[in-house]
Amino acid sequence: MTDQIARTATGLVISSVRDKTITVIIERTIKHPLYKKILRRSTKIHAHDQENQCEDGDLVTIKECRPISKTKSWDLVSIEKKNQKIN
Repeated sequence: MTDQIARTATGLVISSVRDKTITVIIERTIKHPLYKKILRRSTKIHAHDQENQCEDGDLVTIKECRPISKTKSWDLVSIEKKNQKIN
């Protein structure tokens, strides 16, 4: 059996209302191929929070796991910073 390395991502919690689920926004920057302008792109990911320890504005690290529900296939690894300000 081969062990696969799980993808990890770091992002900001924008919603923690649902039970054992958080919504994390992950922002990245890309360069436009023609105009060379730096653009910000973001992705919303639903992650599993077993102990309901996250709050809105927390900076968290998540990892990919098996599908838990229709939209949830990421798991909370750690909380890097508590309660960052959300714009």
